[in-house]
Amino acid sequence: MQTEAHDAPLEIAGKAFGSRLIIGTGKYASYAQNAQALEASGAEIVTVAMRRVNLTDPSQPRLVDFISPQRFVFLPNTAGCFTAEEALRTLRLAREAGGWTLVKLEVLADQKTLYPDMAETLSAARILVAEGFEVMVYCNDDPVYARKLEDVGCCAIMPLGSLIGSGLGIQNPVNLRLIIEQARVPVIVDAGVGTASDATIAMELGAHGVLMNTAIALAKDPVRMALAMRHAVIAGREAFLAGRMPKKRYADPSSPLAGLI
Repeated sequence: MQTEAHDAPLEIAGKAFGSRLIIGTGKYASYAQNAQALEASGAEIVTVAMRRVNLTDPSQPRLVDFISPQRFVFLPNTAGCFTAEEALRTLRLAREAGGWTLVKLEVLADQKTLYPDMAETLSAARILVAEGFEVMVYCNDDPVYARKLEDVGCCAIMPLGSLIGSGLGIQNPVNLRLIIEQARVPVIVDAGVGTASDATIAMELGAHGVLMNTAIALAKDPVRMALAMRHAVIAGREAFLAGRMPKKRYADPSSPLAGLI
């Protein structure tokens, strides 16, 4: 495991990670391409949509034949769930099938926007934490609900940058910064990243990591984009730790004016 100089690793639910990038397993042309992108990204966590990805049927291509759950942390998620009950059932099955307790919870409100239903999300999170799950939770960029989710015991807060799969980038940096400043657990910006500069902006705001799927999977060259995202996350994190110069209204010469010949 490698971390950048003078930086502590990302820690989620007591486990340390050198990479602050998390990628998904949807929309790729093949599992082989997904595996190549994962290698290029340097990510150590990969999300798995339990309702959509084949993990067990040996007669069909299986994700586990290309991406090893022994080498990478599989993060089961509840993509496609629109009620708390659906999400609970999905993650209970994930625990039975693979022993997974570190999970990503998302409960969606409608098909058009795929915004989180925050009331259902909070309800499901409370039950999952009580049942012993370590819950990383997808949510709106709402500081109030983010605090409520942390208070019920979620181990990471995952506010959206913009609509899932939209590639619109970071639409509400003010609220994201408020969430990051108040949080006592990692904040992972999730959804809406379209290109490397979006990931860098998220990290420059102080996010502890970024999760993405479509931005890599639907790029013309997913493997090269995965590499770009790896560097973007590192650059954004380093810039955040370095502390940017203050913005000024007028020019300020790079060389001192005093003592000119």
